[in-house]
Amino acid sequence: MISLFGKNEPEPTFLEKLKKSVSKTKAALSETVDTIFLGERKIDPSILKNLETALLSADLGVKPTREILDAIREKMDRDALSDAAQLRCEIKSHIVRILSASARPDVAGTSGISGSSNGAGTRVMFIVGVNGAGKTTSIGKLANRLRQEKRSVVLCAADTFRAAAIEQLEIWAQRNGIEVVKQKSGADPAAVVYDAMEAAKARAADVVIVDTAGRLHTKSNLMAELEKMKRTAAKVIPGAPHDVLLVLDATTGQNGLAQAREFTSTVGVTGITNWACQFALSARASRSTTWCPSTPKRTRIPFSIKS
Repeated sequence: MISLFGKNEPEPTFLEKLKKSVSKTKAALSETVDTIFLGERKIDPSILKNLETALLSADLGVKPTREILDAIREKMDRDALSDAAQLRCEIKSHIVRILSASARPDVAGTSGISGSSNGAGTRVMFIVGVNGAGKTTSIGKLANRLRQEKRSVVLCAADTFRAAAIEQLEIWAQRNGIEVVKQKSGADPAAVVYDAMEAAKARAADVVIVDTAGRLHTKSNLMAELEKMKRTAAKVIPGAPHDVLLVLDATTGQNGLAQAREFTSTVGVTGITNWACQFALSARASRSTTWCPSTPKRTRIPFSIKS
């Protein structure tokens, strides 16, 4: 169909946008490999350095690059690789093996949030991340999704440090028609968490979403404060927090891997939410966390950008 303003084409899906964005990285890597073997050069140890540079430039990360090169060297020793086509297939198959081993089909429900660990009671979610990653906005959208699923939600304004953080969360609560538990600015975040847990138990709420202050993963005192909040929640609701979602800005590169490691070691991150429209960079950060054995083995995106 054609209008005065051009063709009215349907909006591409999230998966189509993601494929289109990462196609640039795919094409660049493929072109680099072809250039390395220009003139039908045979595979030998002298060109592995160029291949290593190409893989790192594609932001695959150090560990997966080392694994791929080790696999190539092992096949070279057995004379199992002889041309660029075989090398490309080897790289592709190795990446597929890593991603397949990391796949976990255990995300329940439309929003990815199941019941508590014992199948009943209130489920507690902590939203963590560095400053400006989009935690509070993610909470508002996630709360909206849960309300659409007919679940009762309580928000906890445990970010008592950032200016207007409580007011921002209150606006999201009003939009979704849900309650927010808060204290005055500068209050102890653990005390706010305690009040929210007690309120959720009294109201038999399905889900409590805790908004935490943005903190650099390199600041040990702030990470210790987050651990205190976790212990406080567990005292009121056993097993809490049941979910800890790390919000990553999708423009974050390898630093996202360091964030995932530190937050996981402190509060046990169970899922990752990428936030931004840079789908290619989002996929790169996701690949890095997938390859790291000490980080969550899945990437959750529980809502769309427009929801």
